Amino acid sequence: KATEVKSLADLQKDLAAKQADLLQSRKSHRAGELVNPRILSTTRKEIARLHTAIRAAELAAKESK
Repeated sequence: KATEVKSLADLQKDLAAKQADLLQSRKSHRAGELVNPRILSTTRKEIARLHTAIRAAELAAKESK
């Protein structure tokens, strides 16, 4: 798994996009249109990873001051 170095703003932008994707997927799942329901858990896990990366970046920025 490759690790990308992203800025805090990029991580927050990705987080907002994933949260919007999750919301749309949930709506599709309720309507019975979602083909692969595993997307819901995968997206939730990606959101958790982004939260972790954002927190780590915040702590690193705090330590460097």
